[in-house]
Amino acid sequence: IDSGYREDRQPSYYSVLELRRTRVIWKNCLILSFTLFIGTGIQYCFTRNLHIYSNNFYFTYFLRVITGALACVFICMSVNHFGRRGMLLLSAIITGLSSLLLLALTQYLRGSVVLVLSVVGLLFSQALAMLSAFFACEVMPTVVRGGCFGLVLAAGCVGMAASSLLDLQNNGGYFLHHVIFASFAVLSVLCIMLLPESKRKSLPDSLKEGESQRRPPLFLSQPDRDNLPLLCTRPPVSEIAGPAVPPQLSDSNTQERENETQREVVS
Repeated sequence: IDSGYREDRQPSYYSVLELRRTRVIWKNCLILSFTLFIGTGIQYCFTRNLHIYSNNFYFTYFLRVITGALACVFICMSVNHFGRRGMLLLSAIITGLSSLLLLALTQYLRGSVVLVLSVVGLLFSQALAMLSAFFACEVMPTVVRGGCFGLVLAAGCVGMAASSLLDLQNNGGYFLHHVIFASFAVLSVLCIMLLPESKRKSLPDSLKEGESQRRPPLFLSQPDRDNLPLLCTRPPVSEIAGPAVPPQLSDSNTQERENETQREVVS
Protein backbone atom coordinates (compact mmCIF):
# COMPACT_ATOMS: atom_id res chain seq x y z
CA ILE A 1 0.00 0.00 0.00
CA ASP A 2 2.82 2.41 0.84
CA SER A 3 4.52 1.75 -2.51
CA GLY A 4 1.29 2.15 -4.43
CA TYR A 5 0.24 5.35 -2.63
CA ARG A 6 3.27 7.50 -1.93
CA GLU A 7 1.38 10.28 -0.24
CA ASP A 8 -0.23 9.64 3.10
CA ARG A 9 -4.00 9.11 2.93
CA GLN A 10 -6.28 8.88 5.90
CA PRO A 11 -8.92 6.12 5.80
CA SER A 12 -12.46 7.34 5.24
CA TYR A 13 -15.48 5.70 6.83
CA TYR A 14 -18.96 5.64 5.34
CA SER A 15 -22.28 5.12 7.06
CA VAL A 16 -25.67 4.17 5.74
CA LEU A 17 -26.59 7.87 5.71
CA GLU A 18 -24.33 8.27 2.69
CA LEU A 19 -27.10 6.69 0.63
CA ARG A 20 -28.88 10.06 0.66
CA ARG A 21 -26.27 11.39 -1.77
CA THR A 22 -26.61 8.49 -4.17
CA ARG A 23 -29.26 7.63 -6.69
CA VAL A 24 -28.46 4.19 -8.16
CA ILE A 25 -27.31 2.56 -4.91
CA TRP A 26 -30.33 3.81 -2.99
CA LYS A 27 -32.65 2.57 -5.75
CA ASN A 28 -31.05 -0.90 -5.76
CA CYS A 29 -31.24 -1.13 -1.97
CA LEU A 30 -34.89 -0.11 -1.97
CA ILE A 31 -35.87 -2.60 -4.69
CA LEU A 32 -34.06 -5.53 -3.05
CA SER A 33 -35.56 -4.65 0.33
CA PHE A 34 -38.98 -4.63 -1.31
CA THR A 35 -38.48 -8.03 -2.95
CA LEU A 36 -37.17 -9.60 0.27
CA PHE A 37 -40.14 -8.15 2.16
CA ILE A 38 -42.49 -9.75 -0.36
CA GLY A 39 -40.65 -13.08 -0.38
CA THR A 40 -40.90 -13.48 3.39
CA GLY A 41 -44.35 -11.96 3.90
CA ILE A 42 -46.19 -13.84 1.16
CA GLN A 43 -45.15 -17.24 2.46
CA TYR A 44 -48.01 -17.18 4.94
CA CYS A 45 -50.48 -17.02 2.03
CA PHE A 46 -49.19 -20.40 0.86
CA THR A 47 -48.66 -22.15 4.20
CA ARG A 48 -52.21 -21.35 5.35
CA ASN A 49 -53.62 -23.58 2.60
CA LEU A 50 -51.51 -26.47 3.87
CA HIS A 51 -53.44 -26.65 7.14
CA ILE A 52 -56.36 -28.14 5.22
CA TYR A 53 -54.42 -31.36 4.63
CA SER A 54 -52.83 -31.66 8.04
CA ASN A 55 -53.25 -29.76 11.29
CA ASN A 56 -49.92 -31.01 12.55
CA PHE A 57 -47.43 -28.21 13.20
CA TYR A 58 -44.47 -30.30 12.05
CA PHE A 59 -46.04 -30.97 8.64
CA THR A 60 -45.95 -27.29 7.70
CA TYR A 61 -42.58 -26.79 9.35
CA PHE A 62 -40.81 -29.63 7.57
CA LEU A 63 -42.45 -28.71 4.27
CA ARG A 64 -41.05 -25.19 4.55
CA VAL A 65 -37.63 -26.60 5.37
CA ILE A 66 -37.72 -28.95 2.37
CA THR A 67 -38.87 -26.23 -0.03
CA GLY A 68 -36.18 -23.92 1.37
CA ALA A 69 -33.49 -26.51 0.64
CA LEU A 70 -34.87 -27.06 -2.87
CA ALA A 71 -34.93 -23.29 -3.44
CA CYS A 72 -31.27 -23.06 -2.40
CA VAL A 73 -30.33 -25.85 -4.82
CA PHE A 74 -32.36 -24.18 -7.56
CA ILE A 75 -30.52 -20.89 -7.05
CA CYS A 76 -27.09 -22.53 -7.05
CA MET A 77 -27.79 -24.34 -10.32
CA SER A 78 -29.38 -21.45 -12.19
CA VAL A 79 -27.95 -18.06 -11.24
CA ASN A 80 -24.50 -18.70 -12.70
CA HIS A 81 -26.01 -19.68 -16.03
CA PHE A 82 -29.03 -17.38 -16.44
CA GLY A 83 -27.91 -14.45 -14.29
CA ARG A 84 -29.07 -12.98 -11.00
CA ARG A 85 -31.60 -10.54 -12.37
CA GLY A 86 -33.22 -13.08 -14.69
CA MET A 87 -33.78 -15.67 -11.98
CA LEU A 88 -35.00 -13.03 -9.53
CA LEU A 89 -37.51 -11.92 -12.15
CA LEU A 90 -38.61 -15.51 -12.79
CA SER A 91 -39.09 -16.16 -9.06
CA ALA A 92 -41.18 -13.00 -8.68
CA ILE A 93 -43.36 -13.89 -11.68
CA ILE A 94 -44.10 -17.45 -10.50
CA THR A 95 -44.72 -16.26 -6.94
CA GLY A 96 -47.14 -13.59 -8.12
CA LEU A 97 -48.99 -15.94 -10.48
CA SER A 98 -49.37 -18.63 -7.81
CA SER A 99 -50.66 -16.08 -5.32
CA LEU A 100 -53.16 -14.58 -7.79
CA LEU A 101 -54.48 -18.00 -8.81
CA LEU A 102 -54.98 -19.02 -5.19
CA LEU A 103 -56.63 -15.70 -4.43
CA ALA A 104 -59.11 -15.80 -7.30
CA LEU A 105 -59.73 -19.51 -7.97
CA THR A 106 -59.42 -21.28 -4.63
CA GLN A 107 -63.15 -22.01 -4.51
CA TYR A 108 -63.15 -23.46 -8.02
CA LEU A 109 -59.96 -25.54 -7.93
CA ARG A 110 -59.52 -29.07 -6.67
CA GLY A 111 -57.62 -29.84 -3.53
CA SER A 112 -54.65 -31.32 -5.37
CA VAL A 113 -54.32 -28.23 -7.59
CA VAL A 114 -54.43 -25.96 -4.54
CA LEU A 115 -51.73 -28.07 -2.90
CA VAL A 116 -49.49 -27.89 -5.98
CA LEU A 117 -49.91 -24.11 -6.31
CA SER A 118 -49.18 -23.65 -2.60
CA VAL A 119 -46.00 -25.74 -2.74
CA VAL A 120 -44.79 -24.04 -5.95
CA GLY A 121 -45.55 -20.60 -4.55
CA LEU A 122 -43.78 -21.44 -1.30
CA LEU A 123 -40.76 -22.75 -3.21
CA PHE A 124 -40.32 -19.69 -5.40
CA SER A 125 -41.13 -17.21 -2.63
CA GLN A 126 -38.24 -18.64 -0.63
CA ALA A 127 -36.06 -18.48 -3.74
CA LEU A 128 -37.10 -14.84 -4.14
CA ALA A 129 -36.10 -14.08 -0.55
CA MET A 130 -32.75 -15.91 -0.74
CA LEU A 131 -31.78 -14.42 -4.07
CA SER A 132 -32.67 -10.91 -2.92
CA ALA A 133 -30.23 -11.20 -0.01
CA PHE A 134 -27.58 -12.78 -2.24
CA PHE A 135 -28.08 -10.12 -4.91
CA ALA A 136 -27.76 -7.32 -2.34
CA CYS A 137 -24.32 -8.58 -1.29
CA GLU A 138 -23.04 -8.32 -4.86
CA VAL A 139 -24.65 -5.08 -5.98
CA MET A 140 -23.91 -2.92 -2.93
CA PRO A 141 -20.44 -1.27 -2.75
CA THR A 142 -17.93 -2.52 -0.23
CA VAL A 143 -17.83 0.74 1.77
CA VAL A 144 -21.56 0.50 2.62
CA ARG A 145 -22.24 -3.19 2.02
CA GLY A 146 -22.77 -4.07 5.66
CA GLY A 147 -25.25 -1.27 6.32
CA CYS A 148 -27.19 -1.85 3.10
CA PHE A 149 -27.36 -5.57 3.71
CA GLY A 150 -28.68 -4.86 7.20
CA LEU A 151 -31.46 -2.68 5.75
CA VAL A 152 -32.42 -5.42 3.30
CA LEU A 153 -32.55 -8.05 6.06
CA ALA A 154 -34.57 -5.69 8.25
CA ALA A 155 -37.20 -5.45 5.51
CA GLY A 156 -37.31 -9.25 5.40
CA CYS A 157 -37.86 -9.40 9.17
CA VAL A 158 -40.81 -7.01 8.80
CA GLY A 159 -42.33 -9.41 6.27
CA MET A 160 -41.93 -12.35 8.64
CA ALA A 161 -43.46 -10.30 11.46
CA ALA A 162 -46.57 -9.69 9.34
CA SER A 163 -47.12 -13.44 9.11
CA SER A 164 -46.70 -13.86 12.85
CA LEU A 165 -49.25 -11.13 13.57
CA LEU A 166 -51.87 -12.96 11.52
CA ASP A 167 -51.28 -16.11 13.57
CA LEU A 168 -51.78 -14.16 16.78
CA GLN A 169 -55.05 -12.68 15.48
CA ASN A 170 -56.43 -16.10 14.40
CA ASN A 171 -56.21 -15.27 10.69
CA GLY A 172 -57.99 -11.97 11.11
CA GLY A 173 -57.45 -9.84 8.01
CA TYR A 174 -56.01 -12.73 5.99
CA PHE A 175 -57.84 -11.78 2.80
CA LEU A 176 -56.51 -8.22 2.90
CA HIS A 177 -53.02 -9.56 3.63
CA HIS A 178 -53.23 -11.87 0.61
CA VAL A 179 -54.50 -9.11 -1.70
CA ILE A 180 -51.76 -6.67 -0.65
CA PHE A 181 -48.89 -9.11 -1.05
CA ALA A 182 -50.21 -10.47 -4.35
CA SER A 183 -50.33 -6.89 -5.66
CA PHE A 184 -46.82 -6.23 -4.35
CA ALA A 185 -45.55 -9.38 -6.09
CA VAL A 186 -46.87 -8.11 -9.43
CA LEU A 187 -45.36 -4.68 -8.78
CA SER A 188 -41.98 -6.19 -7.94
CA VAL A 189 -41.75 -7.64 -11.46
CA LEU A 190 -41.54 -4.11 -12.84
CA CYS A 191 -39.08 -2.99 -10.18
CA ILE A 192 -36.66 -5.87 -10.79
CA MET A 193 -36.17 -4.68 -14.37
CA LEU A 194 -34.38 -1.60 -12.99
CA LEU A 195 -31.67 -3.65 -11.26
CA PRO A 196 -28.19 -4.13 -12.77
CA GLU A 197 -26.70 -7.53 -13.53
CA SER A 198 -23.78 -8.67 -11.35
CA LYS A 199 -23.04 -11.93 -13.18
CA ARG A 200 -19.30 -12.31 -13.91
CA LYS A 201 -18.59 -8.73 -12.82
CA SER A 202 -16.25 -7.46 -10.15
CA LEU A 203 -17.78 -6.30 -6.89
CA PRO A 204 -18.04 -2.50 -6.59
CA ASP A 205 -15.79 -1.06 -3.90
CA SER A 206 -16.49 2.68 -3.84
CA LEU A 207 -19.66 4.71 -4.11
CA LYS A 208 -18.55 5.89 -7.53
CA GLU A 209 -18.34 2.32 -8.81
CA GLY A 210 -21.75 1.58 -7.32
CA GLU A 211 -23.25 4.59 -9.04
CA SER A 212 -21.79 3.55 -12.40
CA GLN A 213 -23.83 0.34 -12.49
CA ARG A 214 -26.53 0.43 -15.14
CA ARG A 215 -29.27 -2.01 -15.97
CA PRO A 216 -28.66 -4.13 -19.08
CA PRO A 217 -31.21 -4.12 -21.91
CA LEU A 218 -34.15 -6.48 -21.67
CA PHE A 219 -33.37 -8.32 -24.91
CA LEU A 220 -29.62 -8.69 -25.34
CA SER A 221 -28.40 -8.67 -28.93
CA GLN A 222 -27.04 -11.98 -30.10
CA PRO A 223 -23.41 -12.02 -31.34
CA ASP A 224 -24.37 -14.06 -34.42
CA ARG A 225 -26.90 -11.49 -35.57
CA ASP A 226 -26.12 -9.64 -38.80
CA ASN A 227 -25.33 -6.02 -37.94
CA LEU A 228 -25.04 -4.66 -41.48
CA PRO A 229 -26.53 -1.20 -42.04
CA LEU A 230 -29.73 -0.76 -43.98
CA LEU A 231 -27.97 1.08 -46.86
CA CYS A 232 -24.63 -0.40 -47.83
CA THR A 233 -22.21 2.42 -48.64
CA ARG A 234 -19.06 2.04 -50.70
CA PRO A 235 -15.78 3.58 -49.60
CA PRO A 236 -15.07 6.91 -51.35
CA VAL A 237 -12.71 6.71 -54.30
CA SER A 238 -9.76 9.06 -54.19
CA GLU A 239 -9.91 11.77 -56.86
CA ILE A 240 -6.14 12.13 -57.11
CA ALA A 241 -5.24 8.48 -57.52
CA GLY A 242 -7.85 7.01 -59.81
CA PRO A 243 -8.52 3.32 -60.16
CA ALA A 244 -5.90 1.26 -61.91
CA VAL A 245 -6.80 0.68 -65.56
CA PRO A 246 -5.83 -2.74 -66.88
CA PRO A 247 -3.49 -2.64 -69.90
CA GLN A 248 -5.20 -2.93 -73.18
CA LEU A 249 -4.41 -5.84 -75.45
CA SER A 250 -2.24 -5.02 -78.42
CA ASP A 251 -3.49 -5.69 -81.88
CA SER A 252 -1.95 -8.26 -84.29
CA ASN A 253 0.15 -5.72 -86.30
CA THR A 254 1.89 -4.37 -83.26
CA GLN A 255 2.64 -7.89 -82.06
CA GLU A 256 4.25 -8.84 -85.40
CA ARG A 257 6.47 -5.72 -85.42
CA GLU A 258 7.72 -6.53 -81.92
CA ASN A 259 8.59 -10.08 -82.98
CA GLU A 260 10.56 -8.83 -86.01
CA THR A 261 12.50 -6.39 -83.83
CA GLN A 262 13.46 -9.14 -81.43
CA ARG A 263 14.73 -11.34 -84.37
CA GLU A 264 16.90 -8.55 -85.70
CA VAL A 265 18.48 -8.00 -82.29
CA VAL A 266 19.24 -11.70 -81.91
CA SER A 267 20.83 -11.91 -85.40
